[in-house]
Amino acid sequence: MTYVVTVDICLPQGTPEMDPLQRAGAVALIEDGFDSVEAVEGPDGMEADLFDSIVAVHPAGALLKVFVDAPVLESAEEAVRSVVADLLERSQLLADWRIDRCEVELHPKLAQESLDAADGPDAPPADPAARKAHHAQRPTEDEDEEPYDPEAKAATVKAQMLTLSQNLKAFPPTVFGAPDNGETGETGGGGDGGAGPEPGRKAGGPEAGQEAGGPEAGQGGAQALQPEEVAPGAVTPEAIALAAGALLYATDILVDELFQDVQTLTQEDTTAANCDGPLWHFEDLPERYALQYDARFARRFLVTVIAMTTRFTDGSFQRPSCVAEELALKLLLTETHVTLETFGLLTADVAKALDAFADHVYEDSDHDWLYDGAMDDLTTAPLPGATSEAFKAWFTPFEENGYIHPSATGEPEQAA
Repeated sequence: MTYVVTVDICLPQGTPEMDPLQRAGAVALIEDGFDSVEAVEGPDGMEADLFDSIVAVHPAGALLKVFVDAPVLESAEEAVRSVVADLLERSQLLADWRIDRCEVELHPKLAQESLDAADGPDAPPADPAARKAHHAQRPTEDEDEEPYDPEAKAATVKAQMLTLSQNLKAFPPTVFGAPDNGETGETGGGGDGGAGPEPGRKAGGPEAGQEAGGPEAGQGGAQALQPEEVAPGAVTPEAIALAAGALLYATDILVDELFQDVQTLTQEDTTAANCDGPLWHFEDLPERYALQYDARFARRFLVTVIAMTTRFTDGSFQRPSCVAEELALKLLLTETHVTLETFGLLTADVAKALDAFADHVYEDSDHDWLYDGAMDDLTTAPLPGATSEAFKAWFTPFEENGYIHPSATGEPEQAA
């Protein structure tokens, strides 16, 4: 059976964060290490085959997704832990890195349900689409569990988003529609301050455990704009902070769902156009290229999303660096709206803040032409700008010194 093992590896405590050049070097070392391994012996002599891996390096370490064929889950986890530990030990530059997590992520209730009902009337549906819908349903409440309270859940999520907003260091409040009165930071990206109202707190959302910026990081943030200073019709500080935090909250969801799409396309060895299994997002990319969205493309796109959103939090993001990032940002904004709406948090003010954000980060709307049905009939007379957005150039930087993650470089096959 194929398992996807998630591995978190981190720098030693007290070590400065890696700069872009060091991150590129770490990617090369880790990928070279995996390339040298085809199979490894797990517990009790059971062999596991490593057939693919995704490496996403961030300033404090790396997130790995390793695809393994193994007889049982335990063998997959043990085999990957052994490979990663050996890889780190053999590399002088990575020798002090530590493995924080190495596991196959399973929802405990759904896993137990599948085991208990494997051959019974309550077995999950065989059809992939029906199974996805079945798993998306809220689990039945146990007698000893408290009833699901949507208002309490919404309040919890809102608090998490407000806390996460402090980590969005690349975008001051002016990007979300706050007036530029000289106290709210610069209008461009790359600022040191996040958009949230509470600096110095620890994130409590999907990225819990990351430290928010200290008091200095809050300078220029939404907290500098007091409610009584908000002009009529202007976006409120809370709406700005909620929009900023929702982007990071939705990032975690988007990345997780893209990982699932990569696994689906890898297992079926097909493209989004011919995939029988349900896909979260690759069916939402421009339809005319659906035959090109195979597992290789999906991995490159996933790494692009991770690299782009890492620049959100390290303060270096200014504009999307390539067409793939423009499309990734479009998916992220959609996911953000859906998440806020799901919890009843998408107020008119928050929607206005997100619209202001989109208007700021997109230099133009050329990428929208890729969704135009008229593009299907183009032969020798493309629309203006279409040449630079050809599929083969999706991962090519717009500017000579533009940053593209090393795992996403290399030209894909040209679309027909």
